[in-house]
Amino acid sequence: MVLKPFDRINYFCKTIDVCKLRLSLKPNFSLPFNITIICMKRVLIVFAAVAMLSSCNSKKRLAEIKSLQEARDKAVASLNDCDQRTADLRTQLSAKDNDLQGKDKQVSDLQAQIDYLKKTNTNLLDRMSDLSIVSKSGAESIKKSLETLNEQTKYTNNLNASIQRKDSLNLALVMSLKRSLDDINDQDVQVEVKKGVVYVSISDKLLFKSGSYDITPKAETVLGKVAKVVNDHKELDILVEGHTDVVPISTNFIKDNWDLSALRATSVVRSLQTKFGVSPERLTAGGRSEFAPKDDNTTSVGRQQNRRTEIIITPKLDQFFNLLSSGQAGGSR
Repeated sequence: MVLKPFDRINYFCKTIDVCKLRLSLKPNFSLPFNITIICMKRVLIVFAAVAMLSSCNSKKRLAEIKSLQEARDKAVASLNDCDQRTADLRTQLSAKDNDLQGKDKQVSDLQAQIDYLKKTNTNLLDRMSDLSIVSKSGAESIKKSLETLNEQTKYTNNLNASIQRKDSLNLALVMSLKRSLDDINDQDVQVEVKKGVVYVSISDKLLFKSGSYDITPKAETVLGKVAKVVNDHKELDILVEGHTDVVPISTNFIKDNWDLSALRATSVVRSLQTKFGVSPERLTAGGRSEFAPKDDNTTSVGRQQNRRTEIIITPKLDQFFNLLSSGQAGGSR
């Protein structure tokens, strides 16, 4: 049986009383009363000190247990957060795998066309060697046809390589932007690839106050992170589009939703140029008003989705025009 600290004191006091009684019963034995009292006090002080030390040790032990429990709770919370992040990354990886399979199919189809053209070219060369009676003009015509096939094959290879480079660049941009915007609410900022280009869609409640085109301080942080990524890719252009819902607006400075969407787009472009050093030659601003909705305008949730500003990161158009022109020129010879 384990005694509590004060129970121990009571126990030892009773023990001292019994000892005194036994001593008083012995014949011819006597102690001065003061000496007895002093001895009893000293014994009581010793056992009280022992009891207090035991109590202090118990409190210290409880404090250690509580600290360990708090550390365990924090570790469990951190582990749960890691599990959630792992699940999100696995979802993203699955989506990228599906995209990659689609691109592999495109590459396979193009390679099949190239193989067919090569086979056709070889067959034509074999036939030319067998046709000893072909006229000079006929031989020249066949030669030109073969040259055209070769140019078309070269054009197809160049176009395929350009598509692969663009897809790789889009994937790298998306990953960089998502890492940079990791601390921003996913409902306020969305990054995705649509129509072969990267879209960064920012909700109006993050960028602007209602009916205003002045950028909020919180939105400046988001724009700064986007600007840091696009400044690392000087070969890309940036198109900023403003979008509204169908609710009409009319003030002294804003006539309608066309005005509001255009003013919001120019505010974002101006901020990217003046505050974050994005070259103005790469920037374009446009207002789409209410006529490019992302969701249904008949519900409040849909209208909230439609009130947005989209930053569209695209390759420079002259690069693709030059590629197309060179391919067409080769095919016309």
